[in-house]
Amino acid sequence: MKRARRSNASIVANPVLVGAVTTLVIVVAVFLAYNANNGLPFVPTRQLDVLVSNGANLVKGNEVRSGGFRVGVVTDMTPVMLPNHKVGARLTLKLDKKAGAVPVDSRVVIRPRSALGLKYVELQTGRSKKVFGDGATMPATQASVPVELDEFYNMFDEPTRRAAQGNLQGFGDALAGRGADINQTIQVAPELFDHLGSVMANLSAPRTELPSFFKELGDAARIVAPVSKTNAHLFTTMANTFEAFSRDPQALKDTISKSPPTLRAGTSSLRVQRPFLEHTAALSRDLDTATTELRGALPTVNSALRVGTPVQRRSVALNDGLDGALGALEDLVKAPTTTGALRALTATVGTLQPQVRYLGPFVTVCNGWNQFWTFTAEHFSAPDDTGSSERALLNMAGTHSPGSDNVGNGGANEFAHGEGEQGDSAEEFLHGNFYGPAVDKNGNADCGAGQTGYVQAYNPLRDKSVKGDPYQGAVTERFPVVSGRLGPTYAQYDKEGKGVGLNPDHVPAGETFTDRPGGTGPDIARQR
Repeated sequence: MKRARRSNASIVANPVLVGAVTTLVIVVAVFLAYNANNGLPFVPTRQLDVLVSNGANLVKGNEVRSGGFRVGVVTDMTPVMLPNHKVGARLTLKLDKKAGAVPVDSRVVIRPRSALGLKYVELQTGRSKKVFGDGATMPATQASVPVELDEFYNMFDEPTRRAAQGNLQGFGDALAGRGADINQTIQVAPELFDHLGSVMANLSAPRTELPSFFKELGDAARIVAPVSKTNAHLFTTMANTFEAFSRDPQALKDTISKSPPTLRAGTSSLRVQRPFLEHTAALSRDLDTATTELRGALPTVNSALRVGTPVQRRSVALNDGLDGALGALEDLVKAPTTTGALRALTATVGTLQPQVRYLGPFVTVCNGWNQFWTFTAEHFSAPDDTGSSERALLNMAGTHSPGSDNVGNGGANEFAHGEGEQGDSAEEFLHGNFYGPAVDKNGNADCGAGQTGYVQAYNPLRDKSVKGDPYQGAVTERFPVVSGRLGPTYAQYDKEGKGVGLNPDHVPAGETFTDRPGGTGPDIARQR
C-alpha cells in the first residue's frame, strides 16, 4: 500500500511531465481550432466545384450546409469566364463523404448567415441516381444568388427617393376628392373580375403568344425612341383634336354606341377574310426574293417613274381624244351598213390577195414600179423632123401594102409570126415580149424578161452578097428562147468589179408570194 501511494504521488508531483502534457493539449487544441474552417482533420472528404454568376461576398472557410447541418466548407474561390461570356466565380467545396454523394440535379444557393454579411452555401440535394464525381463541376445554371437586403435598400438612392416622393404627390393629387369614384370602382370591381377571368385565361394560353407581343412591343418602343420628340409634339397637338371632340359630346356618344355593332360586323368579316389574309401572307413570303432583287433594280425603276410620270400626265389628253374615237367606233359598229361594208371589203381582199401574191415580186424583187417610171420618158421621147413622137407608135407603124400581116396597119388580130402576104418585101415580127413570173418556183429573181427572145420569131441576118435594100434577100433564122433564171433587174459594181448594189435576188423574208397567177402556187417564203 505504501509503495502504491509513493508511485502516484511521484507522477503528479513531477512538474515537467505535467507541463509537457498541458503543452501538448494546448497545441492540439490550437491546431484543431486553426483547421476548423477547413474541416476536421482525419475526416475523408470529396471535392465539388460550383460555377456561380456572383461571388456574393463569400470567403474561404464559409460553411456548406445541407438540411441545416454542416457538410463541408468553401476552400477556394477564383474568377472565371462563364459559358455566357460573363465573369463569374468558381467555388471549390470540400464536402464530407459521410454526407453522401451529390446528385447531378442538385442546386446551390448562397444565403446570408447573419445581418453582418456572413454567408454560407446551402446545398439542395436532388433526386437523380447519377451523382457528381470527385472534382466535378456543377454548372452555373444550378446555382443562384438571391438579392440581399442591403442590395434591395441600395435601390432607393437619392434620385429614386425624390422620384418616389413626386409619384406619391401625384397619386395624392389624382385621388384627392375622388373618394366616391373609388368606392364605385370597388363596387363594380367583382363584376369586372368575373369577366376578366376568361380574358386572362385567353391571354395566358400558349396560342396567344403574349411573350412575343411584349417582345415586339419592346422592339417597337426601341424603334420609336429616336422620334420621341416628334411623338411628344404629336400628343401635344392631339389636345386640339380632343378639344374638338368635347364640343360635340352627342356625336361622340353616337360613335361609341355604334362601335359594338361595327365591331361585331368586323369580327364576322375578319373571319371570312382569314383565308385571304393567309394567302396574302404566303404571297408576301414568296415576294421576299423579289423584294431583295428590287433593291438593286430601284435605280432603274426610279428612272422609269421619272420618265413615265410626265407621259402619264399627257395621256389624260390622249384619253380624252381616244374617248371620241372609241365613241365613233361604237357608232360605226352599231351602223346597219357596217356589216355589208365588211363583207364587201372581205370579198375585195379575197380578190386582191391572190393577185398581190403573184404581182408582188414584180415590185419587191424586180423593182418594176420604179423601172417603169424611169423609162417612161423613152416611151414618149422619139425625136423626128417636127420635134418628137411617141416611140411606141413608130415601132408599130408599117410601110407595107394594106392587108399584109403588119401590126402597124391596125388590123392584126393575132401575133405577128413572120408570115406576110405574097409580094411583101418583109415579114412581120412581134415587137413585144411576154412577161413571165418575176420569180421562179424557188423564189429566186427572174427579172430579165427582155432577154428571153422573141417567141416564134426569125432573126434576120443580112446577106452580104445582096446589094441595095439590106432586107432584100435577107437570110432568116429562128433562134430559141433563152432558158434558165435571169436574176435581178440590175446590179452595180465598183471600180474593182465588186458588187456594191443589187436588186433583191430573192423574195424578201416574211412575204408569201407565188410564181403562178391567181395565187395557186405554194408560199415561196415558207420554202426558204
